[in-house]
Amino acid sequence: MSSSLVAYDDSDSETETGKTEVPNTSSRQTSHTSSSVNRVQYFAPGVLGTKSTYGMQPAENTDSSGTSTVCEDPPEHYAQNANTDLTFPYCRRAYSGHAALCMPYKNYEQTSGFATNSGNGLSQKRMHKDSTPAIKGIRPYIPKRLRQENSSVPEKKESDQRESSDCDAKLGVSGEQTLRKISELIKPYLGSKYKLTEVPKSLIFYMSKHSGPVNEMQWCPVREQSHMLLSASMDKTVKVWDAIDTGCCLKTYSCHSCAVRAAQWSSCGRRILSGGFDSMLHLTDVETGKQIFSSKNEFRISTLKFHPTESNIFIGGGFSPEVKAWDIRTSKVLRVYKAAVQQTLDILFLPEGREFLTSTDAVSRDSADRTIIAWDFQSAAKISNQIFHERYTCPSLTVHPKESVFVAQTNGNYMALFSAQQPYRINKKKRYEGHKVEGFAVGCEFSPDGTLLVTGSSDGKVFFYNYHTARIIRTLSAHKEACVSATFHPVLPSLLATCDWAGEIKIWQ
Repeated sequence: MSSSLVAYDDSDSETETGKTEVPNTSSRQTSHTSSSVNRVQYFAPGVLGTKSTYGMQPAENTDSSGTSTVCEDPPEHYAQNANTDLTFPYCRRAYSGHAALCMPYKNYEQTSGFATNSGNGLSQKRMHKDSTPAIKGIRPYIPKRLRQENSSVPEKKESDQRESSDCDAKLGVSGEQTLRKISELIKPYLGSKYKLTEVPKSLIFYMSKHSGPVNEMQWCPVREQSHMLLSASMDKTVKVWDAIDTGCCLKTYSCHSCAVRAAQWSSCGRRILSGGFDSMLHLTDVETGKQIFSSKNEFRISTLKFHPTESNIFIGGGFSPEVKAWDIRTSKVLRVYKAAVQQTLDILFLPEGREFLTSTDAVSRDSADRTIIAWDFQSAAKISNQIFHERYTCPSLTVHPKESVFVAQTNGNYMALFSAQQPYRINKKKRYEGHKVEGFAVGCEFSPDGTLLVTGSSDGKVFFYNYHTARIIRTLSAHKEACVSATFHPVLPSLLATCDWAGEIKIWQ
């Protein structure tokens, strides 16, 4: 692995034009399902006021790719639902998202404190400072004789209380309905066009069931089921959340024995592809938790991406000079893309999927040859390896939803803009800077309408940039630990999910 170090500026940027602070969460209470829907009721038409003209993008044909054989469910897959909502201890393995990682594992373990402050598994909403916690655990005295005679009744009541206070959905018939439901808050937006994204200001849900850093998040690509949010964590688990109506964890998948570095929804929304530091690849049925596809890889996985038009094919890379394409129908490797690198940090398919990009850890003193490589998907040939010439690794890539450009997050504490067409020239007039990366695998993303570019920051903030001017519109003080990902909801206007190095996930509007 490259031993080169990345130089960066530690000073705080003074270019912020606005700032929104997180409410004081010292007196947070556990959110109840009955009241959590009221927190986001203003998504419904007629209550948005000036936002009532918002809609969504035209419905995409997700079924065209979802009709393949892998998305056809055999009846036995739904005959039984396994309750795998387990929380395993953190994988005691150094996280190395890329070669320029600046935080040793020992220092991280001593300073983060995630193993002690998130074990309660709370799913909370924003509370006021004068909120007082509910009194729990007080019961009237029951004589021993009555307890023995009616032993079954108290046990049932106790289990009912646990079920009502626990935010996890108990999978069964009701669990399947929860996973497949269409949120009442999403329904009004399924027939209109997404028009405008505004910067979110209010905290809707605070979710902290992960006991390790959250590496990746993704909203379900099936728009009718986009209430579900997928998260992958260093605590060896993948979780699915109801991040719209309740803020509850619907399902936990514990099929990995080490940290889960990457996780992706299938296009049909009924499968989850995951890979991690145990070198395992799993394709898991969302409802049953069963592994449909599993493969032992010869290297640790750091990034996975489904092909945008061929739903049965995905590409994966990690701690290896090779990137591989798999077909989940045959469980075999289709192609191997060979590059003289030690690690692949991220993969980005360009529109229509004929070409894709890989960001790597290849950095030298004089040039950045092979830092970003463009590949021909079918022939596995390199199209270009001279795209980015500055001496910084790029932990994440994202493509614009409407224009033929893409952005690379760099360890130089800025995002660079490139053309998505050959020869992939960099736009030297635009540079999105002001946030901090500092060795974290900080993700970046465009808003669904393409007007905003959002990124996390190692100081816990979220930065919103005007895509056209590259100016900072606002910063959001979202987390105390490094914010590694921020992603806009594909349907609901201005709804944002963020996650951090302490294992917290927050929903903003």
